Amino acid sequence: MIDIVWEFQVREGREEEFEVLYSSSGIWARLFANDPAYRGTTLLRDADQTRRYLTIDRWTSRSEFQKFRQRSSSQYEAIDRQCENLTESEQLLGIFEAVG
Repeated sequence: MIDIVWEFQVREGREEEFEVLYSSSGIWARLFANDPAYRGTTLLRDADQTRRYLTIDRWTSRSEFQKFRQRSSSQYEAIDRQCENLTESEQLLGIFEAVG
């Protein structure tokens, strides 16, 4: 199992729209749900910096996620373009594996 963690700084006034699209039932999660290796998304908002968010997308393995990205590249890129105006920045923090 892997967790892919992204950090976003959302544009002022776009927080509600961002939350809808990036939630566990949002547009990204619906795209990911087309793949049986997808295990869910968690959206977190920073309690002190309320325009800072993290998403955690869980997949069965890195290789399964990479296969999904190859198969769904055009849809993934279209959604990415649709959502890019919501944020001031986005950064992949890493792909994490459980230990122990």
